[in-house]
Amino acid sequence: MDTMTLWHLTGWEFAALAFAALLVGFSKTAVSGANTVSLAIFAAVLPARASTGILLPVLIAGDVLAVLTYRRHAHWPTLWRLFPAVGAGVLVGTLFLVWADDAVVRTSIGAILLFMAGVTVWRRRRDDAAEQPEEVASRTGRAKARSYGVLGGFTTMVANAGGPVMSMYLLSAGFRKLGFLGTSAFFFLIVNVSKLPFSAGLGLIDGHSLLLDAALVVFVVPGALLGKWAVNRINQRLFERLVIAATILGGLQLLLA
Repeated sequence: MDTMTLWHLTGWEFAALAFAALLVGFSKTAVSGANTVSLAIFAAVLPARASTGILLPVLIAGDVLAVLTYRRHAHWPTLWRLFPAVGAGVLVGTLFLVWADDAVVRTSIGAILLFMAGVTVWRRRRDDAAEQPEEVASRTGRAKARSYGVLGGFTTMVANAGGPVMSMYLLSAGFRKLGFLGTSAFFFLIVNVSKLPFSAGLGLIDGHSLLLDAALVVFVVPGALLGKWAVNRINQRLFERLVIAATILGGLQLLLA
């Protein structure tokens, strides 16, 4: 990646990236999945592959703020169930990036996000179905964690788009608002930090890109504070609808870009 071109950004282009960084902070402390809009903005202003490496440190800054805000609400048993499958997904995503072009990446992730949103809506409308026996439900839960984990690792590696996939998993698992935010905060901090050597190895992160990140991280903080203020004013039903809507929007953006 020729990151010297980053110094040729116009004022409007930098303003768009700054707004996307603010939205990252908001999504990390309020409506997870909304940062798919940030992903789309970064990919529109910058080369699509390069944008994933530049966006990653901005996301990590948002993750740190989210952990500081919701650290008491994380559910660690859920995280430990997810991490092995996520690790496998990250490795598959790294191999995918070696040969896939931007169009293939966007189409694949967009289709996955829309499929996950559809599955989640369908499951939530099936609430009146008879409960499964405990042993069957346990096996189903493990299988669901593995499938969502692999998809989450894959999508977060190739396009920083793991947020909607994990949002769909946490909603389908019945997490309430604060537990949702606390669990996803630790999940993405750990996963995104683990992605750094892979992104650097692919040439998506270097000294020039980190200088741009340093300028953009400033805008993550007010976004996170705005999200912390807003989340206390959003009820559970609206919160879930916003998360699903953000996922659908992100999938459509990627498919139609």
